[in-house]
Amino acid sequence: KLNLRRGDITRWRGDVIVNAANQRMLGGGGVDGAIHRAAGPELLAACEAIREVSPGVRCPTGEARITPAFGRLQCRHVIHTVGPVYQNAQRSAPQLAAAYENSLALAVENGLETIAFPAISCGVYRYPLDEAAGIALQTCWTHCGPLKSITFVLFGDETFDAWTQGANHVSS
Repeated sequence: KLNLRRGDITRWRGDVIVNAANQRMLGGGGVDGAIHRAAGPELLAACEAIREVSPGVRCPTGEARITPAFGRLQCRHVIHTVGPVYQNAQRSAPQLAAAYENSLALAVENGLETIAFPAISCGVYRYPLDEAAGIALQTCWTHCGPLKSITFVLFGDETFDAWTQGANHVSS
């Protein structure tokens, strides 16, 4: 059920991709910016339509929201989740696990079968790759439910290598 792939998540074909969003859900840098660029202005409009739960916050850290996919994305939906800005393992790990777990639950709730994740919080949020990989893989292994496949589409060799090492520990 768990697959690792090097590449660009905006080119992945399946039911849903996960966007490593910020709490505002209005685009940003890294994978968030790439997904918004590939989807076009319709994705921004769909995100703007999501009600704020507090001023400037549509999706609190650890939670997830779903929108349709648009533009050049080759999936049906986008799940937007917000990982933590890394502080330390004790504080950040439960928030990162929640981001993965809530994304999986939202996919299942919407009848989706295939999902692709990026390396959530590993860019500007500075989550250490080895720690993030272990949390991501263990959470997805534990909470995969009826999903047919979970793919990690990882940008860059260093990230891919960290997930490969993490996968060796989860499957053993």
